[in-house]
Amino acid sequence: MKGETAMPDGTDKKDKTAPAQKETAKPAGDVEPASPASPLKKDRGRHFKLRLGTVVAIVAVAVFFLGREIVHRVNYVYSYDSRIDADLITVSSRVAGWVTSLDIIEGSKIAKGNVLAAIDDRESKLRLSELLAQVTGMDAQQERLKAEHRLVDKQTASLYSSEQSRLEAAKVTVSSLAPQLKLAKREYQRAKELFERKVFSRRQLDQAETAEQRLDREHRIAVADLQAAKAKLEEAAAERTKLDVLAGDLSVLKSRRDELLAKLAHQKLDLSDRTIRSPVDGVVDKTFVKVGEYVTPGQRLALVHNPQKIWIEANIKETEIRRLKIGQVVNVDVDAFPDTDFKGRVLSIGNSTTSEFALLPSPNPSGNFTKITQRLPVRIAIEQKDGLLRPGMMVEVNIDVRNP
Repeated sequence: MKGETAMPDGTDKKDKTAPAQKETAKPAGDVEPASPASPLKKDRGRHFKLRLGTVVAIVAVAVFFLGREIVHRVNYVYSYDSRIDADLITVSSRVAGWVTSLDIIEGSKIAKGNVLAAIDDRESKLRLSELLAQVTGMDAQQERLKAEHRLVDKQTASLYSSEQSRLEAAKVTVSSLAPQLKLAKREYQRAKELFERKVFSRRQLDQAETAEQRLDREHRIAVADLQAAKAKLEEAAAERTKLDVLAGDLSVLKSRRDELLAKLAHQKLDLSDRTIRSPVDGVVDKTFVKVGEYVTPGQRLALVHNPQKIWIEANIKETEIRRLKIGQVVNVDVDAFPDTDFKGRVLSIGNSTTSEFALLPSPNPSGNFTKITQRLPVRIAIEQKDGLLRPGMMVEVNIDVRNP
């Protein structure tokens, strides 16, 4: 270039012809002013550090939550669509009639045996009084038959004993006259033979004949008395059969009385059924009738449940069910009370998927198939806390599967 000379050592020597520039000395107290590009560089550095710190924080948070989610999925089986369940009891009427009182409202606390409602019982009470009167009359008739039975028993027993004694006496008389008659007949035959041989006189023959005839007559009378005694005894025995007739009447009367007692018990049940009582300790969820309405058998009157007997119904995926065991601890988050911790335990694991209980099962006859992960019902026991938990509430469950 013009005005410059190349030196052997590679440096350029300025042209001497160029005017020399004189350096002006700066005062010691003066500061050199910053260049215009210096603040911009500093701002760019600060922004870079800020952005880098933000990215690092976001990555750290993401890694933390991702790690926690992985650990949670490894150690827990979860379900976000679970519900609190309970035995909701429908209180209904067994009889028909008008509702005369309703002593409950929705939300009322009730104890087992408390009166919930009453149904008109006037006709039932009248029918009960009628049956009681019939039973009383039946009891009076039964007592009369029993008294008659005792009287006939005593009378016929005395008569039968008397006739039996008379029969025994007649038998003794006949048995005592029989040998005498036999002897008299032999004496008469011997006297007859001796008379023919001229040993006995006519008088002795007549005396033997008379004796034989007298004993024969007495024997016949005794035999006749014996026959009469037998007939009287049979008549007395026939009178005793009146006891069997009376016993039969008593048996029929007892059967009729038992039938009346059964009707009476049924009527008492009907009367008691007209007072509707609570089957459990709990609360009233809903009422379905008002005072003055006519109800029929089986009609719903109220819906109640015991708030202390609740559980959670969770539907767990079939791919996770192998990790569950009875007794595992469950962390429960209730949507209504997010700040309250609840604990539970696995109570039972279902043996059939929920699809098996569908009203309209799909057998897939067309052959088109879409595989869907099925769910099995799992029941989780949970303790009530101050009555906060109510049937139907949505909860999230996390079952700790680390315990064997």
